[in-house]
Amino acid sequence: MHLEITHETHYAYHPQVETAQHVAHLRPPSLAYQQLLSHTLKITPTPSQLTQSLDVFGNTSAFFSLQAVHEHLGVVARSVVRTSPPAWAHSTMTWEQVREHFRYQAGARFSAASEFIFASPYVPRHPDFAAYARPSFAPGVPLLAAAQNLMERIYTDFTYSSESTEVNTPAVEALALRKGVCQDFAHIMVACWRAMGLPARYVSGYLLTHPAPGQPRLIGSDASHAWASVYVPDQTGDMGWCDFDPTNNRMPGEDYVTLATGRDYSDVSPMRGVIHGGASHTLSVAVTVMPLDTVAAPPPAPSQLGDGPSQSQSQSSIWPYQSLQWQ
Repeated sequence: MHLEITHETHYAYHPQVETAQHVAHLRPPSLAYQQLLSHTLKITPTPSQLTQSLDVFGNTSAFFSLQAVHEHLGVVARSVVRTSPPAWAHSTMTWEQVREHFRYQAGARFSAASEFIFASPYVPRHPDFAAYARPSFAPGVPLLAAAQNLMERIYTDFTYSSESTEVNTPAVEALALRKGVCQDFAHIMVACWRAMGLPARYVSGYLLTHPAPGQPRLIGSDASHAWASVYVPDQTGDMGWCDFDPTNNRMPGEDYVTLATGRDYSDVSPMRGVIHGGASHTLSVAVTVMPLDTVAAPPPAPSQLGDGPSQSQSQSSIWPYQSLQWQ
């Protein structure tokens, strides 16, 4: 499947911003089942400095600096990717075996996935996460089966509500509310896995949505999306990371595009920065995910874990972007 993603961000400042520095995660990576074919990043006004580099998690981050007074900032990222159906992991490792695999042992070989066991800014340790996760993790249950059960429970127990949380709402608060958006559900799932001693990471990206029958695809009406990934050590390389989307109760397929991965949203926010001036600002974001092939709505993703989850109607949220101000 060929997908074109246009991600537009626009800030209007009052009063003017004197200087600014920003970091953006807007370039999709090439992965086993996702190849980046083209990417452009247009910034207005033209920055005085623009560099791109890989961060510690392997994401491409773009740093740019604006040293001239400006009232508006526009950032438009356009990417074309080719996706293919991922191969579903086959693993019978129980969740206890995976937990023990990552317990500290002197002289044990280092695994990069162990960095995703610990608390992070948006995913703190809290006993409520362990309490919620525990019914899915009965003794001897294979990790992937437990993960699927946890995904199904979050989908069933929580209400998708775009007005219920903010970008900085603590995950434990969203857990108590039993409502939120895709970012909250991904954080909760990651927190539950880590509470059981399992490595888990946060995934940001995009999901191809389908207009109602007979309706045109609306430009700019799509949104960023988020899901979660747990690690199974008996798989090879990146195949060890197994993705689950609790918002839609399914495993991501070729209609998903990964943008960045990290410990939580704080590592992968599409754009963030610091500004001098601009005491108030308005923000608008428009995302379009456009198929370049003729595609039909995908069938439910196959599952190697038993009866797989069925695909729900796509639900996504536009993430508020983060900015810090120097007054």
